[in-house]
Amino acid sequence: MEEQVAAYVAREQKQPLPAPPSEVGVGGVLRKNFFATPVDTLLTVVLGLFSLWAAWNLLQWALLSAVFTGTDREACLAGEGEAVGACWAFVRAKFGQFFYGLYPMAERWRVDLVLFLLVALALPMAIPSVPFKRLNAFLLIVAFPFLALMLLTGGNIRIAGGWIAFLFALAAFVAAALAAGNLSAPPRLLRMASWLAGASVLILVLANAVSSGRVDLMAFRFSLLSVLAFLAALASIGVSVAAALAGKGEGRKGVLLSVLAAPLFVAVIIVLLAGDFGLRRVPTNLWGGLMLTLVVALTGIAASLPLGILLALGRRSHLPAVRLFSIIFIEFWRGVPLITVLFMSAFMIPLLLPEGVTFNQLLRALIGVALFSAAYMAEVVRGGLQAIPKGQYEGAQALGLGYWQMMRLVVMPQALKMVIPGIVNTFIGLFKDTSLVYIIGLADLLGTVRRGFSDPNWITPTTAASGLVFAAFIYWLFCFGMSRYSIYTERRLHTGHE
Repeated sequence: MEEQVAAYVAREQKQPLPAPPSEVGVGGVLRKNFFATPVDTLLTVVLGLFSLWAAWNLLQWALLSAVFTGTDREACLAGEGEAVGACWAFVRAKFGQFFYGLYPMAERWRVDLVLFLLVALALPMAIPSVPFKRLNAFLLIVAFPFLALMLLTGGNIRIAGGWIAFLFALAAFVAAALAAGNLSAPPRLLRMASWLAGASVLILVLANAVSSGRVDLMAFRFSLLSVLAFLAALASIGVSVAAALAGKGEGRKGVLLSVLAAPLFVAVIIVLLAGDFGLRRVPTNLWGGLMLTLVVALTGIAASLPLGILLALGRRSHLPAVRLFSIIFIEFWRGVPLITVLFMSAFMIPLLLPEGVTFNQLLRALIGVALFSAAYMAEVVRGGLQAIPKGQYEGAQALGLGYWQMMRLVVMPQALKMVIPGIVNTFIGLFKDTSLVYIIGLADLLGTVRRGFSDPNWITPTTAASGLVFAAFIYWLFCFGMSRYSIYTERRLHTGHE
């Protein structure tokens, strides 16, 4: 019996048999994916004929019978027995307006320079092999926004004293938080700095309800209450510096530098905004086109991610007040349409600001878009945090890491890698939603294209379709680019856990 069994045992590795001829090659692929069953064959034939018909009509409309040159509507009007396709002459004539809006022709080099700087700083950040990432990130995230604002507006912005007090109050809170990073700092000084910063904000709120006299200070006009708020903010910053100096340990010098950096950063912002650099003043009501779309989208994207992370952490916090505030904020903004948010930001924000602090229409829209998208981003990030195993938290705590160190070094990098598709999906939705700012009077790309339809020199049956197809292509180009880079990042970081 054993000899019979041994006769059937292979003594060497058998080579695999070739695939059947019907499963390989072009014919095999077509048969497997398109003609496997009679129903598949019928669907393939019907959809194939429809696709050919649609592609031919689109090609004929967009290229074969399209008009590419012309100075007015006469070039895009069909003659006797003729058919005219897309009126690309309209897009060509209005292209500058579609990109810059009503930005003055002689000053458009400033927009080009801002776009060049954005590309020059963003590309090295997007390419992993480029060195000096920290310096590049500082220039892109910290320096570029204010340089771009100075170039686009021209600087020499009239800043009221209430604005200065408000900015220094924010710097006071940041300085107090940074000073608390030194565990050996005197608690009494830290509490005093926090109370002074809070008093500065309360005085600013009171200044919005109570009228007081005016006083000129450092070439800026303050109200008496805003002067008190400004002095309280400076006192808070001074106490934070004293707390950092009184602390001990090797990290004292770094804490002191970070505390001093907060008010210095605010001072640089004020100089950039109020300084006269010899540039022509261009108000934001002249901004429009693709430039305005990029301003709204990039500002919303840059603000929504850090705000969303903080809200996600707040919603999972063990502190009841922090968790309740985060839940109310997220659920409120997620439960309101963006159109309502834009209207509310346009008409309600001025009523909530302290005296002397005013936001123009564009800045109000930016605030509304950033807060709206931050609520959605918070839920995306929270999903990533919930996917992290509990052992990761316990391991980080076993290493002696504090809460913020644990989140920064262990938990948050893993959570953000897991939700890259959700983050980019939110960014794409935000980029497309920028077209809604048209309802509050801001002419973004789509709004500028629609305004071009009313030009009597270009009113033709195909003008509207040509302009809308052009706008759709621009939106698709940016959204597709974000999608492809997201896929590249996922593959590079092995987000799929293969």
